[in-house]
Amino acid sequence: MTSHPGGSDDEGSATEPEPLVCARCGFRAEGSRPTWTFSVEDGARRHYCETCSRDNLRAIEGRLDSRWW
Repeated sequence: MTSHPGGSDDEGSATEPEPLVCARCGFRAEGSRPTWTFSVEDGARRHYCETCSRDNLRAIEGRLDSRWW
């Protein structure tokens, strides 16, 4: 594969998004995942599936600053 001078190999090409893996249960998302929860914890991005998000909703809300609720 060749590239144009000064360009990258990724220009103009659509890439598939990486499948998400739930940080709690390990479930792998296939396709669309609008009901997943996204969190940044200790600088690391973490995603949680719908089931884990629902099961731990109170703990998630408990970590929010009071201005969020």
